[in-house]
Amino acid sequence: MILGLALALACAVATNVAFLFKHRGAVAASPVRVRHPLQSAAALFRSRWFTLGWVVALCAWGLHVGALALAPLSIVQAVLSGGLVFLAVLAERYFGFHLGRRQWIGLTITAAGLVVIGLTSGADPGKAPGYALAALISVECAVIVLATALAAAAISGRHRFLRAREGILLGVAAGALFGVSDIALKYLTHAVGNGGVIELLSPWSVAALAASVIAFYASARSLQLGPGVEVIALTSVAANLIAIAGGILVFRDPIGTGTLEISGRMAAFGLVIAGAALMPGPMRATHPAAEPQGTRPSP
Repeated sequence: MILGLALALACAVATNVAFLFKHRGAVAASPVRVRHPLQSAAALFRSRWFTLGWVVALCAWGLHVGALALAPLSIVQAVLSGGLVFLAVLAERYFGFHLGRRQWIGLTITAAGLVVIGLTSGADPGKAPGYALAALISVECAVIVLATALAAAAISGRHRFLRAREGILLGVAAGALFGVSDIALKYLTHAVGNGGVIELLSPWSVAALAASVIAFYASARSLQLGPGVEVIALTSVAANLIAIAGGILVFRDPIGTGTLEISGRMAAFGLVIAGAALMPGPMRATHPAAEPQGTRPSP
């Protein structure tokens, strides 16, 4: 358990460093195009910063898989949620971002709410670990539909939304898909831990891979369109909320024991929503047809 938490903490730091590297590379690359996925990926990886970010993200993924194998999903996500504080500090100190008081308050409130949600959903020590396959299918289908709807809204709303908000919508969609991948990975670690190595060839491996690939493109485009720290933070929030919900619905993590704990979790969900609402700063309208320039300087 302690080793799992240590891996989760290392993953939190690495994930945010990776996002900041990828943001620096994505804004300097050509715009991601849905109709040209291979060319878009090649353009992204031609940026040394994006490639470095992807390598760091791959290392973070390995740490995440290790943490999921050693600790409950909701507890791992709680530790990752605290990474929002690392994001703010790293962004201001090393990546040239300036966060206003509103963004700092939003990040802090959201991180605190997510940590409370995660820490109050630990497994019941008197109950054997398990999972609900029907819930796994339902959660993954529902989230994929939600993410697709958000991405479609961002793309089709080009003439109605501010471009920064398109980026935020895509970031939330990418985060939801990252959450689906986390749930599928946790399921696979359960199966492998029970001796079912053949489960690695199951549809859940395909689900994890497909969600990760789609999220890769959605996240890269969101970093090109939206304000960096806000997009990264809301992507993380969406991923954590979906994964925590998966811990409750799929892996039967208890909602709480007693009125006080359950009420505290509901209040924490309110904090997450309030903090997320505070994160995006005031946005000015821009010309709807304008595309981000391939040589746009990083913040």
